[in-house]
Amino acid sequence: MADLQQLAFRAGLTLAGLARRQRLSILIYHRVLPRRDWMRPAEPTAEEFDWQMQLLSRHFNVLPLHEAVRLLRKGRLPPRAACITFDDGYADNATVALPVLQRHGLPATVFVASGYLDGGRMWNDTIVEALRVYDQPELDLAEIGLPRYDTSNQDQRRRTAHAIIREGKYLDLVRRDEIASCVAARVGPLPDDLMLTSAQLRVLHNSGVEIGGHTVSHPILAQLTVEQAREQIQSGKAQLEGLLDAPLRTFAYPNGRRGTDYTDEHVLLVREAGFELAVATNWGVSTPDTDVLQLPRFTPWDKSAARYLLRMALNMRRGTES
Repeated sequence: MADLQQLAFRAGLTLAGLARRQRLSILIYHRVLPRRDWMRPAEPTAEEFDWQMQLLSRHFNVLPLHEAVRLLRKGRLPPRAACITFDDGYADNATVALPVLQRHGLPATVFVASGYLDGGRMWNDTIVEALRVYDQPELDLAEIGLPRYDTSNQDQRRRTAHAIIREGKYLDLVRRDEIASCVAARVGPLPDDLMLTSAQLRVLHNSGVEIGGHTVSHPILAQLTVEQAREQIQSGKAQLEGLLDAPLRTFAYPNGRRGTDYTDEHVLLVREAGFELAVATNWGVSTPDTDVLQLPRFTPWDKSAARYLLRMALNMRRGTES
């Protein structure tokens, strides 16, 4: 079955004219969970991540991000080249994803929002975790200018969490945190072990995983003043370099959509901070002409191997048309 899968995939790439072109696929992940989570159904489990990494190791040439971009710029990138990246700095990157990566011999880059290390919690996770344990049939947030939400069952609580996060994502940091705090106040203590500890960060680094910058508190850069954005980018870099005693060369734009979440001004700030490469979340693949400070990323969301490979191939074709 594996041989047929490989032949079909590579034949499809050849027919599409993609097999030997200089095209780099950069995959983006956030979390890898030990088991299915009803509040986070889109996140891969350890079992799913394992077969995905097996597919990548079998059908792609998976390279460290810096090495891949260097080869791309020289026109020497191997066929079906790919890189693996993670955003935000979740603890399960070290406890769940790293053993899988090591089992398959795959390199990766983890982009860390430095302000959440050692017990911090991102504002959206505060909302998710609060709604996970909220036990009332309704959540009324009129006091902070939000509507009343149906929380009568698990599906409604999950939908409510997503609705509140959508509402708050593009608000300023103070307002965003106010919303998260208001929701959290309705329940008891929330978990403080979702994000990496400094020790886990060093484990990743010492295991060969590249650590990249992702600001301090994961703001939407386009919503900040230039000075605020500069501080977020530079301070996050300095904090991580201090913990690792090593330079940071790569950066990921929070949320990451060009024109909506970051602009040309922020690309200049990233360059000014001393980063050599930066990744966005616009879909596609990188070519020799791609700006190395705006590398696109993509991840198939399919639950079967055949569909996962098909979507990877379709994304590679998207890159040839962009």
